[in-house]
Order: sequence, then structure tokens, then C-alpha cells
Amino acid sequence: MSPTAGNLVGGAFDPFELPDTLQLSGIDDPYPLLATARRNGPVQATWPLPFDLIADAGGDAGTGGAAPRRDDQPLDDLSVSVLGHDAALAVLRDHESFSSTILSEMMGPVLGHTMIAMDEPEHRAHRGLVAAAFRPRLLARWEDDLVRGVVDDLLDVVAPTGRADLVRRLTFAFPVRVIARILGLPERDTAQFQRWSIELVSMVVNWDRGVAASRSLRDYFAQQVAERRVRPGDDLISELVETELDGERLTDEAIFAFLRLLLPAGVETTYRSFGNLLFALLTHPDQLEEITADPSLRGRAIEEALRWETPLLVIPRRCLRTTRVADVDIPEGSNVNVFLGSANRDEAHYPDPDRFDLHRTPAPHISFGSGPHMCLGMHLARMETRVALDAVLERLPGLALDADEPAPKIVGTFFRSPDALPARFEPTRIG
Repeated sequence: MSPTAGNLVGGAFDPFELPDTLQLSGIDDPYPLLATARRNGPVQATWPLPFDLIADAGGDAGTGGAAPRRDDQPLDDLSVSVLGHDAALAVLRDHESFSSTILSEMMGPVLGHTMIAMDEPEHRAHRGLVAAAFRPRLLARWEDDLVRGVVDDLLDVVAPTGRADLVRRLTFAFPVRVIARILGLPERDTAQFQRWSIELVSMVVNWDRGVAASRSLRDYFAQQVAERRVRPGDDLISELVETELDGERLTDEAIFAFLRLLLPAGVETTYRSFGNLLFALLTHPDQLEEITADPSLRGRAIEEALRWETPLLVIPRRCLRTTRVADVDIPEGSNVNVFLGSANRDEAHYPDPDRFDLHRTPAPHISFGSGPHMCLGMHLARMETRVALDAVLERLPGLALDADEPAPKIVGTFFRSPDALPARFEPTRIG
């Protein structure tokens, strides 16, 4: 056993030891203020913080919170907030005018030179190599052989009890265990891998801890990649090691960067989106009853929950050249914040947008982004959520909110998900 593996902790740990990871929260419900701001225009400028739009930080919330520029503030302090659906699509799809490399400045020391922070043509080349590891054949195999087993292992503990906090007992643990098994990591390493993953994605609130976790993960992945180069297995790391596109293979550093990206992308957002879905259903028991009786409605419920409460509220870009969007000139060099959550509740596209309604006329949301950087793992995320939802409805009959516990709420400023999901159900035996 290598020194790295020997230092891993095999036992379980309570991820809620790291509460700041869960709470990244300054305001419980940004949507009323975002709606007020959106009525003043789909594109707006603030100095210096984009969240002046959703918090009273020097602006008037009654007018959207957009603070006017002072004479002594330089233009490069300009932060543009994109709030409307069509404007958001225009920015995300225009990679020649709006750069993703701003993400390298924000997260590079933690995630490395990662695909989400690349522009074309570098981004296209890396995406082409990595995309080969997510082909439909692999997704189907993971669904059949892996994902349901992970969910069932967790529900084996929950189902006999008759009541549980589904955030603590299910949604938080589920995706990181899926990723660990997809990567082919040893079972004994799962607990430490989960801790490093959580510490990595909490870099916004604890930078030093995130950097330390990134270094530990890099060392750990280096060992795993070296082993796969000698003895390839039936796992994603082996796929990444062996994948070729036009005679090119991923370097070790490119593999490390992608694997570190997979954690916030594949763990953080999936746990939050699944939690948001369960929150929506538990707080709309009539719709929960419908999808329990009619499985054909479950796909619509998943998509509506992604629209209604996107797990990631905002993503940044930098303007490379002065560009007009929604009749507003965005100056070269300005930072641009695309509010996915606001775009998903744009009244021009979604009637009564603040209502969760699985029967609404289908209209595409942008929770997975759009354009060249549209989420590569969205099919995996949808599959995981569908499998987990089916398992919950099958194995927790009579599912409902636990009225004896405080009512849950969705919290978070950048990442959003429930703080808890206290639930009751009919206890069921295992085996």
C-alpha cells in the first residue's frame, strides 16, 4: 500500500462537520429581488458587486439594487449582471466576446488548468478528449451496475426508520459515492475522498482548506492514474488514461484537472439539484402524489425543479470586446455575471415563473448553461437524479414532510439547496 493510500481514513465521517460548505448563504430567497431588478432591464451594470442586485449593499432594492457609478470609480470595476433569459443565452453562446478564463483567476489555484476556464480552440480540444469518456454506453452501464446500488445502500439504512433528514442521510452522500465508484476508487478510500471533495468545493468560504484538499487530491489521483497506466480497469480513470482523439491523449496534469473539476461539477451540483427536487415535491404533496402514481411524469418533475431552483445561481464571464446585448453596451474588460436562476424565472419565457408546476408547457431551462461550455455531465446528472427519485418513491412509501420538525427552506447565495429535508414514511424491512 502506498503512503498516500495508507493515510486515508476508512471509517465514515459526518460531512456536517463542515457546515460552512452547506451554507454559502447571505440571503434565503433572492428571487423577489432578482424579479424586481429584472423589471428594470435584462442587463444592468453595478459598481462593484453584482450581488448589489440581490442584497441591500449600497443600492436601493426597490429599484433593483443597482448602484450608480461614482465619478471616482474606474471603468474596469464595472460588473454587468445579466438577468433575462434571452440575454443570458446571448452571452453564454458568444464565446468570441465573452471569455471563461476569468474562472482561472477565481479557481485556478484550487482546480488547476481546467476545461471550464478555457476558451476556444483549447477548450474544444480538451472537451473532445474528455467527452469520449462519457459516451452513452458507459452511462447505461453505470446506471445498471452502479448508481441504483449506491442509492439502495443508503436507503437500506433509512427505510426501516420511518423518518429521516433526507439531506443528511441521502442527498449529500449519494453523488460523491457515485463518483467514487465511477472512478474505480477503493471502498476503503471513500470516506477520505468525500472529505477532500467537500473541502474542495467549500473553497469559496475557506480558501486555504480548499487548496490543501486540492493538493491531497492531486497526489491521490497521481497514484490512481499511475496504476491505471500499468493495469487499466473498468472505470472512468482508465477511460481518461486510454482515450485518444486525433492521435492525442490527455496528459496527467489534464487528467488531474478534470478529476478535480468533476467534484464540484458532479458532486456539489447533483446533490443540490436532487435536494431541490425533493424539496419541491415534499412542499407540493399533490404533485408528489401524481408522480408516485404515474412514473411518466417524473422526467418533467426533474426538469421543472432544475428550472424552478437551479443549484448554481450565477456564473461569470469577462467581456473581450465591447458588445451590445439587449440594447445595452457591455464594455470591453468588464466582468459579466450571468444569473442562471434569474433567467430561469424570466416572465417572458415562463408564465407564473415562481410556481413549481410539472404540468407547465415545456420550455428549455439553462441550469446546465448553454453554448460551448454547456455542462458535459448533464446526462449523468439527469440519470443519477432519475434513478435516485425512482428508488426513493419505491422504497419510502407514504413519503411526506415530517410535521414535527421545523419546516425546511432552500438557502444559499451562489449554490442553493435545502438546509434539511425532514421526512416521514412507512418503515420497510430490508431483504
